[in-house]
Amino acid sequence: MKNLHLLFFILGFMSLNFSNAQIDSLVFYNGNYLVGEVKAMSRGVLTAETDYSDSDFNIEWEKIKEIFTETYFLITTSDGGRYNGHVKTTSIGKIMIMTDTGQEIEVDHNDIVFLDDLDQGFWNQLYASIDFGVDLTKANHYMKFSTRATLGYVAKRWSLDGTYNSLFSRQDGTEDIDRKDGSVGFKYFLPKDWYPLVSVDFLANTEQQIDLRSTGKAGLGKFIIHTNRSYWGFSVGANYNNETYLPKTTVDSTGNEIITKPDDRQSWEGFLGTELNLFNIGDLTLSTKLIAYPSFTESGRWRADFNFDAKYEMPFDDDFYIRLGFTYNFDNKPVDGASKTDYITAIGLGWQW
Repeated sequence: MKNLHLLFFILGFMSLNFSNAQIDSLVFYNGNYLVGEVKAMSRGVLTAETDYSDSDFNIEWEKIKEIFTETYFLITTSDGGRYNGHVKTTSIGKIMIMTDTGQEIEVDHNDIVFLDDLDQGFWNQLYASIDFGVDLTKANHYMKFSTRATLGYVAKRWSLDGTYNSLFSRQDGTEDIDRKDGSVGFKYFLPKDWYPLVSVDFLANTEQQIDLRSTGKAGLGKFIIHTNRSYWGFSVGANYNNETYLPKTTVDSTGNEIITKPDDRQSWEGFLGTELNLFNIGDLTLSTKLIAYPSFTESGRWRADFNFDAKYEMPFDDDFYIRLGFTYNFDNKPVDGASKTDYITAIGLGWQW
């Protein structure tokens, strides 16, 4: 076995001299080996590329017995530590992080929750996804279109992400349904998995007669659980809410149409949120988020937003997926004539990068 290990690393060293690509080495519990370049590890799955395959290899992190890298990574650990540097196995179940500041930090294998190849530059730290859903029926000329898109960037100490969702539905004999929402959020990562956050969100919703709800919030969050299989955390802070409403048309006793528009509303709110993500469940990923907004300036008013997503990655190519999403909005004091609740369920086919 020692001779086999020696031969393996000699071959790896020879490959390094004949190629400009960085060489990383993986040893698996089943006795197999892989020499190539580790690109990333996230949500319990490591991605590596080799010169002899056009496709990247996706390997479950828990199946890797030893890892030795030359690649320069952004490294995140389960206790919230964030480092730039290289990693190598020192003994079974133990990994040494060698940082760019000269530190050597030994952690358990499963305490490594994220690796990202910094040598590949800006584009490698960018992630994105988009999916579409369409329903068409002959009866009542029913049609529904839904879209969801995400775009984000992860650096050593901060992350920036944006989302956009839309749904449009039309059917003979009923009013059109139009719903759009989106957000842009920034987080700065502190030790022990704490992070301050700021975000700007918007919502347009015909069911609750909202022409535009724009909010800006700032607060503090913490991950309570942060592993290769799940993370769960909470956030708390303050939120400014500005709402404009759609005009409402009524008919008086003489048959004349009267168009009225509710007054705009502005308020200060608190927010308390929690988010749970479960991944590496085969090809399935589950995520859910709940945020409650008690108002400081409108007596007795409170709102809540709930989201649930189930994403199944396609067996033939994990860049493609099917997503089932559910969104629920509640307002105990909506504008006159509007519904307290709105919810949508959407199924879409998508692609992620």
